[in-house]
Formats: sequence, structure tokens, C-alpha cells
Amino acid sequence: MKPLSSAAGLTAVVLLASLAGASGASAAPLPKPKALPSVNMEAVVKAAQIDPQRPDNTLTPGAKASVLLVEKALLDRHLLDKKWVDGYFGTTTIAAYAKYQKSLGYSGLGATGLPGKASLVKLGEGRFKVTHIITPGARVKVGAFVVNTRTQKMLDEAQRLLHRRLTLDQGSYNPGGDPTSAGTHDGGGVVDVDVKGMSAETRVSVARTLRRVGFAAWVRNPAQGDWPWHIHAAAISDTDLSGPAQHQIGAYYLGLNGLADHGPDDGPKVPIRTWEEYLRLH
Repeated sequence: MKPLSSAAGLTAVVLLASLAGASGASAAPLPKPKALPSVNMEAVVKAAQIDPQRPDNTLTPGAKASVLLVEKALLDRHLLDKKWVDGYFGTTTIAAYAKYQKSLGYSGLGATGLPGKASLVKLGEGRFKVTHIITPGARVKVGAFVVNTRTQKMLDEAQRLLHRRLTLDQGSYNPGGDPTSAGTHDGGGVVDVDVKGMSAETRVSVARTLRRVGFAAWVRNPAQGDWPWHIHAAAISDTDLSGPAQHQIGAYYLGLNGLADHGPDDGPKVPIRTWEEYLRLH
């Protein structure tokens, strides 16, 4: 067979390239990957604090869609029965989420059933994306006590609004440090404020301001327990909260005082907001 001349060979190459281009142009475009639904972490964490303390099955406003996605993921991991996939982050869902956290190797504060960023993102792989993420941040010192950076920022803002420095009686991450605290200070987000030298009016003003920036805060007095006058403040939605502190937050949302007697909230009345909600408003 006679070989092609260089000109003929070039023509053949151009013809093949044209045919290939025409073939590619007629091919159907690949379908776009389906967008994943979103889980609002703020809403899920709020529900996980409030729902276990409710006397009924009322859903936390704005949380149902996100909680359902989390519960469906737990169902698929055989950690939650189908009947509990209802948008209500009650004690059964808390227990299922704690089992999931333990399956990832978490323990202690990392396995209380309160969703944290890492575990929630892991649960959502291929299922949902996580938005409105909450992180407690690194542990830092405030005076002689340890808190996390989220709590520190909240305290700093309260001090700015009050135009006064606040001194702590007790910080966070203090397991067993004060038996009268019933474990609320074992995790993050919880502090006691020293009120020595404050008038009754000033104590209430400090508690009100702490509530404004996202704490569940109460003025505690010696008649309520074996403790001196102080202000107890727990940062709402801190994902390092101990179990007892989570219960206090739920009680606060439900209009209670956060004590064992489940009495009515005796603190100053302000709209309940998290730190993240406060920041969006200011």
C-alpha cells in the first residue's frame, strides 16, 4: 500500500479531529450533582438543650427540618428507631447521638449527646451540609480560672456594656471543684461571678446584661443552697456544656430557675438569645 503524502496525512488528521469534535458536541452534558440539604447547627443544638426538659413533645421553633435530617442519619446507622424520627431532639435522640459520638471515639464532654461541629459534619458526609456552626474555641485563662474563648468574648462584651470589670468566683472545666455546683461547671460555658460589694440593684443589672449577651444567668443567694451570694451564668449553646448545664439551659428556656426545685425563673426578664444571635443583632 502506497503511504500517504504529508499533505494527505495532515488532511486526514484534521478530518478525524473534526469528527471527534462533532461527536463531543452532540454528547449529553453530565447531570449536575444534587445539592445537599442544610442542617442549621444553631437550631439543632438549641433543640438538644430544650427538648429533653420539656414536659411534652412541643418542637423547638425553627429546628424541625434540621433535627429530622440528623435523626434520619442516626436511623440509617441503626442508632435510632424509626418511630423517634420526629423532629423532636428529646432524651431518646440525645442517647442515640451520644452513642454515635462514642462510636467515633469521643468520650467525656465529647459524648454527652449535644452535637459538636466535628461529629455533626462527620454524620452529614454525603447527606447534608452543616451551616451556622458553633465552636467553643480554645481554653484560656480569665484571672485564675479557665474558660473557653467563646465564653471569654461573651464576658468581655458584658463588661463593655456594664462599664465595669467582673471577677469570677469559679470558672469552667472544673469537675468536682465545687460539689454544690452539681456538675454544672464540669464542662465549658459556665462561670460564677463574684458579687462582693455590689448592691442588690447592681447584681440584677449584671445578671440582666449577662442574659443579653447569651448567658442563662441568675443571682443566687444563701437561702437557695450552701453557697454565698453570687451570679451563676451558663453560656447558651456552648457545645462543651456538661450534662447538668445543658439541663439548666433547657430550664431557662422553659421559664425555670435552673435549680433542683424547678422553681420559676426569678431573674430579670429579657428576650432569650444565644451569643450568635446577639452578634447578628449588633
